Amino acid sequence: MKKTKTKNQIFLKTPLGTARISGDEEGVSAIQLLDEKIPTSTEIPNFLQSAFQQLNDYFNGELEEFSLKLNPQGTAFQQKVWKALNEIPFGKTCSYLDLSRKLGDEKAIRAVASANGKNPLWVVVPCHRVIGSNGSLTGYAGGLQRKQWLLNHENYTSQLSMF
Repeated sequence: MKKTKTKNQIFLKTPLGTARISGDEEGVSAIQLLDEKIPTSTEIPNFLQSAFQQLNDYFNGELEEFSLKLNPQGTAFQQKVWKALNEIPFGKTCSYLDLSRKLGDEKAIRAVASANGKNPLWVVVPCHRVIGSNGSLTGYAGGLQRKQWLLNHENYTSQLSMF
């Protein structure tokens, strides 16, 4: 008999809006920021409890590094970019060019930026830590004000060449 996976979503109120956390027994597949107000979830499946708690701790300034079972869906290239994003330390930034170089092809900067923009795991995979080569805040799906808030929350120091 084949075991069927239960896919669930829960909601967490954050300072930047409501986060929808989706996943199943295989891991967290998506964390998205919603503009509409949805009440915080009260019933949380076991496999999403850690994500709920760790995000809450992050926004309360009590967590700098996530340790979650993740299961984002994407191409092999996107997965490679998302993995590299997880190597950017808390409170630090890098440029899209630095990220492209780390992945082995500085000419792939547009593809890297595109994969960065398709990151399904808001905050946990820290795409907000990628900035322009000149230090400018560029390209953030959640809006530049939210990106600035996240960087300020992490007390970032501009470090354009971390790799």
